Amino acid sequence: MGTNLITGGFGFIGQHLMNLLREQGEEVAIFDVVGASRFGAAPEGVKVFRGDVCNWAQVLDAVKESGAECIFHAGAILPPVSEQSPQAAFSINVTGTFNVLEAARLFGVKQVILLSTLATFGRDVPRIVPNDVAQHPPSMYGTTKVCAERLGEYYHRRFGIDFRGVRLTPLMGMGRFDTAQSAYIYRAVQDAVLGKPYAIYVAPETPISVTYVKDAAWGLLDLKNAPQDKLTRRVYNLFGFLATGGELAEVVKQVIPEAQLEFKPDPKMIELVMNLPERLDDTLARHDWGWNLRYDLERSVRDMVADIRKHRHVYEQ
Repeated sequence: MGTNLITGGFGFIGQHLMNLLREQGEEVAIFDVVGASRFGAAPEGVKVFRGDVCNWAQVLDAVKESGAECIFHAGAILPPVSEQSPQAAFSINVTGTFNVLEAARLFGVKQVILLSTLATFGRDVPRIVPNDVAQHPPSMYGTTKVCAERLGEYYHRRFGIDFRGVRLTPLMGMGRFDTAQSAYIYRAVQDAVLGKPYAIYVAPETPISVTYVKDAAWGLLDLKNAPQDKLTRRVYNLFGFLATGGELAEVVKQVIPEAQLEFKPDPKMIELVMNLPERLDDTLARHDWGWNLRYDLERSVRDMVADIRKHRHVYEQ
């Protein structure tokens, strides 16, 4: 069994994917600009290659030295930083993807699996977004991810790289620290565990698509293991569940009765959330390679609460 190289492996989803792969007995290496995550250094047996996906030589060295048979490409700049610095977003998200694909071609890497996003779709899509609807993203982040998807498909057609990808909804889970418009879905849980008051900035009736991070990791692993002849697409929509602000708060208070949650709706933040597609149609992923959900809203909250309590010291440094 070959090594799985995770770009951005010390990031939010990279950490959960690393843990899942190791639990399944697979070898893991990490390529990241930092040498450790907020939760510490890499576990014993996990090789770390420090570098920038924009740096062609560093990517080449990591792919060669790791002996990777599969690259999970999670390294990227996300909102709001991607919107504040479009140049950096293009360099990391587009040029970085090209570097990963080209290194895979040169060293005969079996698979490259891309983490994409529902942000590749614009406002001109149906309420339930089909897998193959036109992508007209309004953000730089979404634009760069469309480019990354097309680059992967090109390398598949031209060079036979086994490129695969998933489009994810906003994620919740331990270890998320960003300030994107969907941040309240993790902050409401995190701050409740830490005994801090938190004001949810959307209305109780505001809906948002959510996937628990461990479900996303399982989706990536399941896609990796899917037989080639079962795939009808190179990139698949994945969907978790739809939750309103009120439903999220209710479940958090069920799990943590002393949670100090209130609502202070911010019209600008609500508009940003409502600009996201309501739901991704993941019928193809379910049909082609058996994608299935393991965590609903309540199980997600309970698991996240347990994870944060176990690592509480990280949040109190």
